[in-house]
Amino acid sequence: MELRQLKYFVRAAELLNFTHAADELFITQSTLSHQIKELETSLNVFLFDRIGRRVKLTESGEIMLEYARKTIRQAEEGKQVLMDLNNLKTGKIIIGSTYGLVNLLLQSVTEFNEEFPDIQIQIVLGSTADLMQKMRSYEIDCMLSFMPSTEDSQLDVMPLFSANLSLILHKSHSWSKLKKITFQKITELPLVLPSQSYSVRNFLDETLLKNNVKLNAKIEINDIHSLLELVNTRKWFTILMDTSLFHFSELIAVPIDSKNITREATITFPSGIYRKASLVLFHNLIKKKLIQE
Repeated sequence: MELRQLKYFVRAAELLNFTHAADELFITQSTLSHQIKELETSLNVFLFDRIGRRVKLTESGEIMLEYARKTIRQAEEGKQVLMDLNNLKTGKIIIGSTYGLVNLLLQSVTEFNEEFPDIQIQIVLGSTADLMQKMRSYEIDCMLSFMPSTEDSQLDVMPLFSANLSLILHKSHSWSKLKKITFQKITELPLVLPSQSYSVRNFLDETLLKNNVKLNAKIEINDIHSLLELVNTRKWFTILMDTSLFHFSELIAVPIDSKNITREATITFPSGIYRKASLVLFHNLIKKKLIQE
């Protein structure tokens, strides 16, 4: 069993398509099929059920996928430990972020790149649920989000700063001058809200339930940038965290006058695995930046 074969198996298992997996791995489909067949022979199990041109994981394949990912990750960790011991400020970090923290992320990676130009940075944007799935499959190194602290032993969740649930509206509206606004007033407005795949929507729904309030939601959308584009037309309003207005200088966040509208912005790491030096440097830079602000 070779590390290369495990990498081939993992990508084929994720895509459930040998042709697409081979293309992404820059090998031929016949090479991929041969390597997976050799892996199956060495393990004495079938990892895939082959049904015509379609494939799906067997029970053995489902079990092996988790261990293959861990093995690949541990091999990468070993390489990273040696690089850190040699004080090589190189390598790559993959950072996930929800939309509400993109502004902080982009400012931070710009400063980080200026200080450590040889460290490659990859950014992955998505909902908290999407990023959590990527973290559990070791596709990202850390995540910026509003995920609260958890007792999950597989995650290290560290607080960064607090943000408030706010009404987002165009600055031309008379209510943009308000210091605070009540949910009762917001019920008068036509709203476009994030879909329930976003943690901010779940937080909003829980808050509304506690306050016995029902809003006038006309549209739901699973893309925060598009949602803010609609609000920027001056016809719509939304409710998001007050950190979400990146690139929308015409929009204003008015805090909602209610209890329990504060959320903690956090950075989350997988627990129990080696945290590469470049990742520690990035975390330290964010903390320093927030203290200075």
